Amino acid sequence: MSLSLHTLKPAKGSKRYPKRVGRGNSTGKGTTAGRGGKGQTARSGGRNRLKLLGMRHLMLSTPKLRGFKSHHPKPATFNLGQLNAAFQSGEMVSPKTLAKKRLVTSGNARVKILASGNLKKKLSVSGCQISEAAKEKIVAAGGEVRA
Repeated sequence: MSLSLHTLKPAKGSKRYPKRVGRGNSTGKGTTAGRGGKGQTARSGGRNRLKLLGMRHLMLSTPKLRGFKSHHPKPATFNLGQLNAAFQSGEMVSPKTLAKKRLVTSGNARVKILASGNLKKKLSVSGCQISEAAKEKIVAAGGEVRA
């Protein structure tokens, strides 16, 4: 048999025809036509919106977006104990000197000094935010605080 346009056929198993439903009970897809029982799912367009009923549980389980996130970065905090270990007596403490000692990433970083720990060295602090208790401890150790 020669190969011609009128003898061409698709490969065996490559074509699948849809099951014809609602053509009588003897076909196996009669009566309910494969749609199950009565109700919303048996009607046309009824199967689409049913998924949204489960959304309530999903919405309740996700955490609510509350609160506030500032766009301004928080200052790097240092305790007096850390400064006592990192600096020699008489040295200047500023964001630039902290950056040179690689304690902050950049010399333009905001720095706040807190009062935790003991300061036994005379340090001069400038360009940093300072808590009141830290200011008292620095002055008591013989250091000075400049704005």
